Amino acid sequence: MNKNDGLYKRHRFPPEVIQYAVWLYFRFNLSHRDIEDLLAQRGIVVTLESGRLWCNKFGPKFARRLRRNHRGYGDTFFIDEVFVKIHGKQHYLWRAVDQDGEVADVFLQARRDAKAAKRFFKRLINRRRGEPRKIVTDKLRSYGVAHRELLPEAIHDSSRYANNRAEISHQPTRSRERGMRRFKSVRQAQRFLNSYSAVYNLFNLGRHLNSARYFRELRRRAFVSWEEAVVA
Repeated sequence: MNKNDGLYKRHRFPPEVIQYAVWLYFRFNLSHRDIEDLLAQRGIVVTLESGRLWCNKFGPKFARRLRRNHRGYGDTFFIDEVFVKIHGKQHYLWRAVDQDGEVADVFLQARRDAKAAKRFFKRLINRRRGEPRKIVTDKLRSYGVAHRELLPEAIHDSSRYANNRAEISHQPTRSRERGMRRFKSVRQAQRFLNSYSAVYNLFNLGRHLNSARYFRELRRRAFVSWEEAVVA
């Protein structure tokens, strides 16, 4: 029996095709229609709907495995929130990245008050399995409340421009949101962002910071980690 049979049971296409389609979708700014064409160019005829179902089903599974094997986050979190409209209703996308640009968490909420900030901070503490040494935010008062109640020992920096790293980290998501012609629902957006962030972290290799030789080695390791995450 193939080692992938359990996870991919009852799927007509080979696991390698499914894995490749899911990787393309979460790694690059591609639509399901783009992926349909890319597979067709290789002689693999897959409907757009099949590709969408694969991403919805396997994306979260792969993401959970990648997070489980993640090497861990740094001791500083840069936190920010942006407006996201879904069906004409305003929501807030909370995001935290560490000092290395790793996305620690993304979380959609209906508000950005103190209660929402504390909910997000609790998620971060659980993700990091402990309190960070430092948090960097803008001057939103909700952050101050959450800091005092949940992370009183952590340094809190809300000085001007200090949070640029978090603000810049929203750009890839904005690009994907435009490519998807906006998110269709909170559930769909959260599911996508969870999977997208895990794959982003895996291949966020800092090409401009490393020599070509070392970058190729980092990329090789990333592909090994991906292969380990997608097998049954």
